[in-house]
Formats: sequence, structure tokens, C-alpha cells
Amino acid sequence: MTQTTDSRKKENQSPTYPRKGMGLISAFAFLLLISLSWWAWSAWKGTDMAKPGQSQSVKKVASIKAPDSEYDVIVAGTDPEGIAAAVSAARNGQKTLLVENRARDVLGGLFTEGWLNSLDNSFAPNEEGKSDAGKFLNEGIFLEWRKGVEGTSFDVTTAANAFYDLVRKEKKVDLLMHAKSFTPMVNGSQTVTGLNITTADGKEHKVSARAVIDATQDGDVAAAAGVPFTIGRQDLGDDKSLMAVTLVFRLKGMTEEIWQQMKKNGENDPHLLRGMGADAMSGWGYSAMWDYKSTNPERVRMRGLNIGRQNDGSILINALQIFGVNPLDPASVKEGMEIGRAELPHVLDYMKKEFPELASLELDGSAPELYVRETRHMIGEYRLTMVDALDNRDQWDKIAYGSYNLDIQSTDAKYRGDIVLKPSQYAVPFRALVPQKINGLLVVGRSASFDSLPHGSARTVPVGMASGQAAGAAAAVAAKNKVSFRELSLSKPLVTELQETLVKQGVRLEPYKFAAPPYTKHKAYEGLKAAVSLGIAAGGEKNEFQLDEPSNPRRFANHFNTMKTVLGRTYPKAVGGSADAAVKGLTKPGDIALTWEQAAWTISQAVGAKVRRSESAAYVLEQKLVEPATFAAIENKSKLTNGDAYMLLRDVLKAQAGVVYR
Repeated sequence: MTQTTDSRKKENQSPTYPRKGMGLISAFAFLLLISLSWWAWSAWKGTDMAKPGQSQSVKKVASIKAPDSEYDVIVAGTDPEGIAAAVSAARNGQKTLLVENRARDVLGGLFTEGWLNSLDNSFAPNEEGKSDAGKFLNEGIFLEWRKGVEGTSFDVTTAANAFYDLVRKEKKVDLLMHAKSFTPMVNGSQTVTGLNITTADGKEHKVSARAVIDATQDGDVAAAAGVPFTIGRQDLGDDKSLMAVTLVFRLKGMTEEIWQQMKKNGENDPHLLRGMGADAMSGWGYSAMWDYKSTNPERVRMRGLNIGRQNDGSILINALQIFGVNPLDPASVKEGMEIGRAELPHVLDYMKKEFPELASLELDGSAPELYVRETRHMIGEYRLTMVDALDNRDQWDKIAYGSYNLDIQSTDAKYRGDIVLKPSQYAVPFRALVPQKINGLLVVGRSASFDSLPHGSARTVPVGMASGQAAGAAAAVAAKNKVSFRELSLSKPLVTELQETLVKQGVRLEPYKFAAPPYTKHKAYEGLKAAVSLGIAAGGEKNEFQLDEPSNPRRFANHFNTMKTVLGRTYPKAVGGSADAAVKGLTKPGDIALTWEQAAWTISQAVGAKVRRSESAAYVLEQKLVEPATFAAIENKSKLTNGDAYMLLRDVLKAQAGVVYR
């Protein structure tokens, strides 16, 4: 959680988040949540209707046997972000080593080994601030690759070949696959000077470089070098929660007749009651899969289906959620794979019974790697915040844009996830790639410097590929000007040079013009910033934050319970009391109006004040726990709204911890 200083349901808790960081959303958004996969496609359904083509043969990836002793740039990891970084560095004149230490035979990582064959795209906004489907943000190397695959979903072999085509055309890139390991070389000035690489034959190589770009999914090189990180929801006071991992699986036997029936089902479901639909390459919905009874309910669950066609007549399905997996522990990953694979036959039996059009399909394997959504979140020179996304904020050192939903997936079997926000367009600053404490290193991809909530959008691969392209170009700019990455990140002239370099190479960095979202004009917007940043409010895909809807005593107490969890480690005395004490004795506290007197009583109890209930209203004003302007702005003191509640929350946060979200 970043601030300046001065993805469990409970009764009537909406729209607050529970302990895991999320909560209920509006009724309409909840229907969308029931068909989670519909979210992914709704912004671009009906566009780019490419059809499956002829299956390609996978191109054999040519790997060097041993690296040279010195390079200008080393890129660790062959996920899409790493490919973009290596290609960019090479195009900018840098002798580059692209090295992989996983047992992979193709390039593309998450897409080609995790089988995540559908894109979470960031589209440019129209004048109203809504996504203009098909008009991609950033463009650049991502769009070069994108033009080589099928459509809204892609064949993983086509994708792997398209990635390899990008790399093999660059004469300045050496590609080293199947390294047994690589670890950073760090000198006494805390600068990464290269990698120690053990190749497949067991030989060790000390490979120096002016710049290292960490494109591993989990920020492994940076972590080993001593870069600070948070893990999962730690920035929200939760040390245990991570978004679920997914095992993508494949079904064979898909025919054009079956696919057309799927499309017809979607056309006959205009109100999305079952969330079904399809275009030429992608299917979505099938919300009845939420009702599947797992054989291991605490560890694995199905959600609505994300379906991507393959050219060989099979389909890939992203829907099986696995909980309790630590992606940084190989034994835990192995167990998670085993749990997922054991569940798949039962899933398919249910699917066939529930959806007759799929009855002829057969299980045909699962992905070689898990789809992992989050692990480490780097602490960089800048940390992308929820307010950045709420404000659709531009940045002076922008190197990429994002606009995909802030999509927080399930963290356990009792929590279905939330869409926190649908931004129009926010900027990713170069500083978010630059780690604190360690020099000579940039981090790209989902482990870059993003708070855990905006990470729900910024982690998407198109944004990561844009960041990777920027990192590759930054290596050249830093070398040319004989500066470190940190020095580059602090220099407006050098950042401008980096931006101009990217623009010349096909990246679009000019912001689009669009209207400010209505919620930014609400009188309670400053309170909303605090509520969303703390994980208390979610707007869904339509940004319906319900600011003018009535709050209630139970919900208001829950706000302070969440604040106490988030602030507990850093500001243990800020909310040192018990907000729950204020609702004891109330009949159905989730069904009655929140009055000013009850709100003041809750605040006094939450901060641990020793006052009587009758004294609490005067106390919170005298102690400036609530600012006079906030109190005066409450139009109906006998029926406070969610917006009123968020403003009160904002005031207490500022008074007790000196924290203001800007």
C-alpha cells in the first residue's frame, strides 16, 4: 500500500471488502461476477473475429551452448515481457543475452507453457472514457506479436512461433535455454553486474553485463539480489493471501458445429443469465460451473469458463482455481498441479451433464505450468497506487499505459473475487521498474512495483510487454549517457530521451483525451480514495461505487476492522480499540440506518477512546478525528451514505496515522 503522510461475504457488508481485501459489489456487477469469464471478453466481444487456421509445426528453438563472458544486457526469463525486453535492447544496439532457467522448449512462458491463450487487453478510451475495442494501448512490440496470432484467443503453437520469430531475427540476441540456474552477481556498491549461470551441462559461467533485466514471473533475480518486496496482500495487512492459481486444461473433439451451437446459445442469452457467448476464437461464461461440487472444496473450485480455440480442434479452458499454493515453493507447486489434475475428470463429467453441446468433448491434458497470478510485488522508486488508477493518472516518466479491469481473483474457496475498478487509462512510470536499494537492474512483468490492488490490472501481459520494451530501450539510453537506471529515472531530460526512443520504435505514449469519470466529481471522492486504497470499496466493471446509497452500523464498523488490519503493522495504535463494541446491543445492525451519533460512537470505540456514548459526537469533533467540513457536508445526519462513511474514514485515517491518499 502506498500513501503520502500529513482480489468473505458478510451480512449487509456491501460494498465493503472482507479480510482478504475484497467484498460485495452492486447487484448488477454481482451478476457479472457469477460469469467471471464474461468480464474478460465483454470489452472486445465481436472484434477481431479471426478463425482457426491450419495447425503449425512448432519451430525448434535454437539455443547457444554457452554464453559469452560479457554482454551489454542480460534478460532473465523468456515470458512475453522478457522477449519484448530482449528484442528492444537488441534493436537499440545492445549485445543481449536472453536466458531461461526453466525446463521450457519454446518461448512465451505463461502463454505457451501455462496455456493462458487469451489476452487481457488494454484498449484506448473513447471520448467518454470507455474502452474502444480493437484500439490497443501502447502498441509497439506487443502489437507486432499480436498480428501474428489468430484472434481474441490464439493457438499456443502459433504464439510460440511468433515469439521465436521476433527473437531469431535479432542478430544481437543470444538465446540460452535450459540453464540449470542463474543468480545475480552483486558488487560492494549493491550493483548487479551480471549473472552466474549454470548451463545444462553443469558448467558455471560468470557473465557480466552493464544491465540486467529481470523478466522472471516472480522477480527471482531481484529477490536474490536483495531488492525489497511485499508478498501477496501484505500491503493490505494480510500475510497469507494470494490470488488463486489456475491449471488450464485441454479438451479435444471441438467441431465447427459445436462451436456454432455455443455461439447460438450466447445469442439466445441476451440478459447473460448464464453468461454464455462466443466469437470465432473465444468462448465465455457457462456460469453454472460455479455450482460444481468440488471433491476437495477447500483447495480447488471451478468458476465460469474462459475458452480459447486451438487449430487442431481442441480448446483450452481457464477456469480451475486452486488455493493454498505457494508458487515460490516447488513442492507446493507440484502438490497444486496434482490436486488440479485429480479434479479434472470430475469437472468434465459435470460439464457434460450441465451443457449437452459439450458432451462429446474429452479431456486431453493440462498445461505444463500453473497460471500464477501473483507472488512478489517489488518496492521500487515508485509504487503504482489505487489512486493512480482511480484518477486515470498520467506520469511524467510514463513508459506504458493500462486500462484493463482491476480484476482481483479468488483468494480462497469462500471468496469469489471482485472487479475493483474499470480504469480508462493510467500510466505506468519508468520508476516502477527501478528497484530500491539495488542498482544495475530493472524488473518487468507482474512482479514490478505495483500495489497489490492496481496489480490486478498492471500484471496483464500486454502492459508487461510494453514495460519490457521500455526496459530494453532504457538499457541503451543509460549506457549512452553513462548513468545508472536510478539516475535515469530521476532525470527528466533522459526520461524524455527514453520516451522519444520508444515512440520512434512504434510505442504510443501520447495520452488519449477522455472525460473524467463521474465518481471523480462526487463530493466524497477524497473519501473514496481512502476506501478503495484500503480495500473497502469496489465499483465493479461500471465503477458503481454506490456513494449515495445508505450505509449501516455493521458496515461502518467493518470499515474500521479492515483499517485496523491494514494499518496494524505500521500504525498499531491508530485503530487500537474495537469498532465491533459500538454495534453490540443493536438489533439487526446491518438493516438499520447509520446515524451521525452511531458513526461517532463507532469512531470513538475504534480508536479506543474512554468516553460515554453520549459524549462521543462532541469528542470526535473536539479531537479533530472528524474535520468540521466533513461533518457539515453530511446532508442527513440520521441517514449517512456510503460516501459520508468514506469521508469519515478518511478523516480518522489522517488524524490517527497521518496517512492521506492522493
